[in-house]
Amino acid sequence: MSEEKQEKQNSKAKELARDLVIAAAIALAVSFFVRPTIVYETSMQPTIDPHDYLLMSKQAYRSGKVKRGDIVIFKSDIELENTGKKKLLIKRVIGVPGDVITISDGNVYINGKKMEEKYIAEGGTPGEVYNTVVGKGQVFVMGDHREVSRDSREFGCIEKDKIVGKAVVRLWPFNNIKKL
Repeated sequence: MSEEKQEKQNSKAKELARDLVIAAAIALAVSFFVRPTIVYETSMQPTIDPHDYLLMSKQAYRSGKVKRGDIVIFKSDIELENTGKKKLLIKRVIGVPGDVITISDGNVYINGKKMEEKYIAEGGTPGEVYNTVVGKGQVFVMGDHREVSRDSREFGCIEKDKIVGKAVVRLWPFNNIKKL
């Protein structure tokens, strides 16, 4: 092989190696800030459907506060049957620290004021919760499809440090891409 040909091959190999290192660095940087996630359950319908592909901000709450209405992904105490790992759940934040939550006659009240929730599935909010105080470092979460959702009505408030991230964008299906 000629020296010129060998030099071209070495140059192409160096370019490929450089490109791979750059791609890996970009992928690592992006994965530090965001993470794709797929929804498997129906508890967030009609806002999020099963098999929707979401982008989750992993850094959303590093410096910011969790806000009422945010859609969060968190580690639950529910174990996956096949692995024993803790199941990740996706729910909407209903109450933040200091809020007093009451659920009665299908309605949700925060600090005595009835919430207007246009995002929930038909049927209202079943169950009864009386004067649950959301503690410091906690949030009260519920799914938008309240009749099937396992949420704070069942397991109480969750600790903020169990939140993995905030759902920010639906990427799939393409005909329904939108900010959440």
